[in-house]
Amino acid sequence: MKHENWNDKDIADQKGKVVIVTGSSSGIGYEAARVLANKNAEVIIAVRDLDKGNAAEAKIVAQNKNAIIKVMKLDLADLASVKSFADEFKGRFSRLDRLINNAGVMIPPYSKTVDGFELQFGTNHLGHFALTSQLFALLAQTVEARVVNVSSGAHRIGKIAFDDLDWSKRGYSAWGAYGMSKIANLYFTYELDRRAKAAGMSLIANAAHPGWTATELQRNTLLARLGNYIFAQDVSMGALPTLRAAIDPHTQGSDYFGPSGLMEICGYPVKVSSNALSHDTEIAARLWEVSESLTGGEFAVTGKIAAASS
Repeated sequence: MKHENWNDKDIADQKGKVVIVTGSSSGIGYEAARVLANKNAEVIIAVRDLDKGNAAEAKIVAQNKNAIIKVMKLDLADLASVKSFADEFKGRFSRLDRLINNAGVMIPPYSKTVDGFELQFGTNHLGHFALTSQLFALLAQTVEARVVNVSSGAHRIGKIAFDDLDWSKRGYSAWGAYGMSKIANLYFTYELDRRAKAAGMSLIANAAHPGWTATELQRNTLLARLGNYIFAQDVSMGALPTLRAAIDPHTQGSDYFGPSGLMEICGYPVKVSSNALSHDTEIAARLWEVSESLTGGEFAVTGKIAAASS
């Protein structure tokens, strides 16, 4: 497999693979789902709005009548919905090759999830933490399964305020909360990968960021919408770091992929570096424990070696 200008042509046939892409009715999630469906994977479009999910499915099938798509309801801002989705999925499938935790919210006005968490931290991190935990048995029994968490360059402004995760003790900063949720995605990725390796599992975890890609996420600020016209790359490019994190056979886990261009704004996907704070193992371990407590269940990574056929 070549490494220069990595793109969807570098993705081998995915027949027999089962893939979940959260938030895949639009943007880079939709593009990742479309590409993987065209590579013959069975793709689950996991979305809050079923009408939008069905429309996304129809678009993909219109381009490829052989695409295998299933739309399933998932609201990451509601832990009951996460459990319902996971239970339904486990009732239908006996393997999970790729879990792409892509969905997210970006710099909205202050609000809370159904369970009372600040919306961005609750959706972008805790919802995906709970989802991965509840699907982990399937991931563990699938040979060379992967979890991909979509982070952001905004992780560089993020810091986990363990004494004020809901922003009740300080003035709310939408960007600060977004940055906290995005560095949380990286702590989760690296800690999951460490624990899987320590348990002797074939599962690995990677992260990715799309650079500046024109998507619906930027709808909340005029500055971001203007930036789309000046800097943004198309979603077909913005989805490539996620796809490479999910597919590249050369990764050993704990890799972070992003665009190759100046300031990682645009370009073909390459391995990039997250900041030093994101690699703090003590913070990562503490966040794992706090996340278990907040989502109401132990996320045990045990030494069960994958037994399913690859």
